[in-house]
Amino acid sequence: MTVGAAEKGPQTESESQAVAVAAPAADPRRILVAEDNEDTRESFKQLLELSLGIEVDVARDGAQALAMLTERPYSVMITDLRMPRLDGLKLIEEIQTRRLPVTVIVTTGHGSIDEAVQAMRMGAYDFLTKPPDPQHLCVLVERALRERSLQDELAALRSQIGDRHAFWNVLSKCPRMFEIFELIGHIAETTTTVLIEGETGTGKEQIARAIHQASSPHRRGPFVAVHCAALPETLMESELFGHEKGSFTGAAAQRKGRFEMANNGTLFLDECGDIPMSMQVKLLRVLQERRFERVGGNQPIEIDVRVIAATNRNLEAMVKEGKFREDLYYRLNVVKIDLPPLRRRPEDIPLLATYFIQKYARSGNNPPHLAEEAMERLLSFAWPGNIRQLENAMERACVTARNGVIRPENLPPDLQPRAGTGKASLRADLTRPLAEQLAEITTAFEKRYLRKALRKARGHVGRCAKISGLSRRSVSAKIAQYKIDTAAYKPK
Repeated sequence: MTVGAAEKGPQTESESQAVAVAAPAADPRRILVAEDNEDTRESFKQLLELSLGIEVDVARDGAQALAMLTERPYSVMITDLRMPRLDGLKLIEEIQTRRLPVTVIVTTGHGSIDEAVQAMRMGAYDFLTKPPDPQHLCVLVERALRERSLQDELAALRSQIGDRHAFWNVLSKCPRMFEIFELIGHIAETTTTVLIEGETGTGKEQIARAIHQASSPHRRGPFVAVHCAALPETLMESELFGHEKGSFTGAAAQRKGRFEMANNGTLFLDECGDIPMSMQVKLLRVLQERRFERVGGNQPIEIDVRVIAATNRNLEAMVKEGKFREDLYYRLNVVKIDLPPLRRRPEDIPLLATYFIQKYARSGNNPPHLAEEAMERLLSFAWPGNIRQLENAMERACVTARNGVIRPENLPPDLQPRAGTGKASLRADLTRPLAEQLAEITTAFEKRYLRKALRKARGHVGRCAKISGLSRRSVSAKIAQYKIDTAAYKPK
């Protein structure tokens, strides 16, 4: 299912396009070294600047470091534990209290390992004993920078939830979904019947609710859902149209049906492909005449209802097979929405995962963050159960995560690479042309390669071009072709 978010009304085409492009942010990749020994301070600065090519600032004590942290953003801070004015432990405590977004690495002498362990319990990323091995220091800082980059990206995603990428009760950054949002805006003030087709778990009911909510200023009736597959044929007519007292055994009182309950609102027929043929005739009549009689009654009841039908089956194929009435299909299929599966919306995976992490975080605790390896696992999976499966995976991850970090081992063990990233993508479908399948495989691989390269290049197109071995113009053209949001990979 698609997820709830802050409500937002229908958007114009220009507004939808604006949603797809994030505003660029300044690069905060800086390191702060807090050390009271001047020689150590300067040696750290020179080593990191030369080895990593990154800006390094220094502070002579904890108080100065805290002041600098509040003035400008830093990705990583390396701090001694024993310093004048404000020691390392107090500094970490202040960072946690003020929720400053910086990853802390502590340095300590051999005689104070217990203090380093205490610092890690307070939220430090790792510790080094003095004098640290230069190569180990650089490797540790590089790893901390990668982790910080991911945390910053997730923090930016959290700020987008309910804001830039929310449309009524649906979250997305996918251009195809923006087209659906725009279509919803166009039909909001009408009573047009809508057919939503999509795989199980893609959020068909949430899209139906978005249509209803977008229409609410003009249609003040309720949203009434009927799950057709769950109703036995003998009860469906009474459920939809209601019944009069005494119309059949057990009918002890008059009962309104779902059509009547949804008057001036929306009736959602979920899994409409499972409606029996005998009921399809009656449903067609109601859609045509906008009136019906209750079971056992003879008084016509006029209704003003928008009908939204949804199915995970191919109704057109069912019509050809004689399993669904052709006239009903065309009556339902006035406006059709093809809801893409999650594997076709990879840009939505981080956004949705972040939302579910917030939703299922332990009460009283900050939401855990996804380790880079865990995010890669999510992005490489096929998600046959779509958004519903992703939600279940994030709920499990939040329950099993330790120390505020979701790692690959916290994800369900059955998450395997997505089709298109391994051997599974090479299965030949002889019912489709070879050129078409090759084009799909090439497109899927190019998209994944560019996203991975942009993540490594932190959204910098020039660096991405250097990684890929292509010209900047070619990379820019492919990014535009695949509608990849480069700003999403830039540190916030």
